[in-house]
Amino acid sequence: MRIGVPAEVKPDEYRVALTPAGAHELVRRGHEVRVERGAGLGSGLADAAYERVGAALGDAADAWGCDLVLKVKEPQPGEFGFLRDDQTLFTYLHLAANAGVADALRRAGTTAIAYETVEDAEGRLPLLAPMSEIAGRLAVQAGARYLERPLGGRGVLLGGVAGVAPGSVVIIGAGIVGVNAAIVAAGMQAHVTVLDVDLGRLRRLEMTLAGRVTLLHSTRLAIEELLPTADLVVGAVLVPGARAPRLVEREALATMRPGSVVADVAVDQGGCFATSRPTTHSDPVFVVDGVVHYCVANMPGAVPVTATRALSNATLPYVTWIAEEGVAGALRAHAGLRPGVNVRDGKIVNAAVAEALAI
Repeated sequence: MRIGVPAEVKPDEYRVALTPAGAHELVRRGHEVRVERGAGLGSGLADAAYERVGAALGDAADAWGCDLVLKVKEPQPGEFGFLRDDQTLFTYLHLAANAGVADALRRAGTTAIAYETVEDAEGRLPLLAPMSEIAGRLAVQAGARYLERPLGGRGVLLGGVAGVAPGSVVIIGAGIVGVNAAIVAAGMQAHVTVLDVDLGRLRRLEMTLAGRVTLLHSTRLAIEELLPTADLVVGAVLVPGARAPRLVEREALATMRPGSVVADVAVDQGGCFATSRPTTHSDPVFVVDGVVHYCVANMPGAVPVTATRALSNATLPYVTWIAEEGVAGALRAHAGLRPGVNVRDGKIVNAAVAEALAI
């Protein structure tokens, strides 16, 4: 199979979908890999590293002209012209918040498989997990930074010091993002509260961070009661394929103290806060009612050396299945890959995505 790896063109996106190690594995199995020149530079991966393992270098058209195209982020408007009906695209799509991309894929007839809705045997999301781990950790790092007074924050050190109370971190959601955010926030010695509707998740987190975090059943009232004293609130709620539930309305957000920070990790699915809108690493924050919003839609893109390797490690087995067995064969043989198909034959075929887009 011909496998293409275009360079990412989304603003401030430095990741690449395949490492030289992954390319080597595919070439070794007899597949043709075409990588756009410079695609790996943002992740510290030189063109020569791909050439050494047998991948061919070319331009964007070469990479997009393959049977299977591997990307990190959804196609941008300037890439829509590369979409074809004899092509399979494997990438993060987040179509519930990207109706324009969904429409372009439908019109082109492209088979689009979304990393974020692929499942494993237990119904978990194995291709979303590594980026969720990174995003959860980065959300707290970013929150701590934007709490600094010169950057518009309250001037609070999350860990406090002897004789001074630590900052208060509220994390909505105890999935992979929330757990990793809690680990970092607790490591900073902040006062951490994690909320979730799933008591099983809270019990598991208690085993990991017993005595270091406060665990609460999540209700709108519980969240609203915590906001007035929170220094940092992390939105970490995901509904696979669907828009993120809006859990904090503007009226509730206004009860937070000026200079407090919210970090919305779910912003690429529409966001947990009523006031959220996607931002970039070049222009990462905005202020509403005195509250600093960090809503970067590709948080792991800030650490591409780490993120690219973590992503490629997770996706390579699935890429190999598709390359070896063909799309139809891989879907028959690997049940967890089927929910990943969001668009096929000009139709939205993932139920959660279709519902979110009202199709």
